Amino acid sequence: MAVTVWIGVFVIGGLGAVCRMLVDRVVSRRVRIGFPIGTLTVNVSGAFLLGLLSALALDPHIALLAGTAFVGAYTTFSTWMLETQRLAEEPRRPAAVLNIVVSVALGLFAVWLGQLLGTRLGGG
Repeated sequence: MAVTVWIGVFVIGGLGAVCRMLVDRVVSRRVRIGFPIGTLTVNVSGAFLLGLLSALALDPHIALLAGTAFVGAYTTFSTWMLETQRLAEEPRRPAAVLNIVVSVALGLFAVWLGQLLGTRLGGG
């Protein structure tokens, strides 16, 4: 793999991580409901974006940079699980279960919607 692709992964992955932090912060500050809505927003929007990218006929290097580097750094499984575990410990078990169910359901719907849009935009 070319050195430029690796540099792209570092740079674009860094951008994805910064975008995650910004989106989470903006959403969490505007919507204060005692629920990890920022992480939910990041992960659902990332699922949509990955679904969209997967349906487009992209060059493999572009797909690596966009999908793995950006979306991989943008979305956050570990934060989702940590926040869910903290909800369960507080104890707010119904909110913890809701976080899991809503995240998975909305994530799957977002991927499907992204793939649908990608296909209509001329993807594979």
